Amino acid sequence: MTAAIEIEDVAIRFGGVQAVDGVGFAVAEGDFVGLIGPNGAGKTTLMRIIAGVLRPDRGRIALGGEDVTAMPTASRVRKGLALTHQVARPFRDTTVLDNVVLAAGLRHTATPLRALLHVNRRAESEHAAEIIARVGLAGTERQLAGALPLGQMKRLEVARALATGPRVMLLDEPLAGLNHAEAEKQIETIAAVNDEGVTIVLVEHNLKEVLRASRRLVVLDNGRLIADGEPQAVMENPAVREAYIGKEAARHAEG
Repeated sequence: MTAAIEIEDVAIRFGGVQAVDGVGFAVAEGDFVGLIGPNGAGKTTLMRIIAGVLRPDRGRIALGGEDVTAMPTASRVRKGLALTHQVARPFRDTTVLDNVVLAAGLRHTATPLRALLHVNRRAESEHAAEIIARVGLAGTERQLAGALPLGQMKRLEVARALATGPRVMLLDEPLAGLNHAEAEKQIETIAAVNDEGVTIVLVEHNLKEVLRASRRLVVLDNGRLIADGEPQAVMENPAVREAYIGKEAARHAEG
């Protein structure tokens, strides 16, 4: 089976900081991968490289077997990639429904001619309303996105990503700032999307929810991959424990 994502020897430096250093792994179609590590490990930078927001100094990115390393973000999105951000970025002065409709109409904006010829948004509006209900935002359709509380705004980020019809979703801290109940609801929604065959790569510091949903963990520390495998085994890896709690604390914990 063709891998949904292939990352080969990817590296990027910002000034004197090596943010990502020779990272490589593949993600199978339909997998749910938690990409974890301590603050500053390079997780968000790697996600942005996969999405095309950043261009690596070296290495290769492939989606569905196609090399997209030099391809812009918009082209990757049209190939089935969706990315959510740590900080929710809706069109704040636009309604929740219209935020999702705009994402749902992506395929009609591939060329100016297609955009001009497509004037009826009924199908996109119906599809957007279904997605809004699916993520737990039913009843907010006519509210301005900027007026939503953080928990709902995070759900809107997922809704907008879903509206593009992705094969792969990159989720960057979709639970950040949410309370316990909101985080549980959000991860359940994401897991249900994965159950339908969408490949998920999740960056998240809420390890309890990551472990509950992920089938595989990839761990970065100081820009390097230090562990990759079944979640429980990865969390018991001494290198992972050290990265999270420090060498001395890990030694005392083992003792």
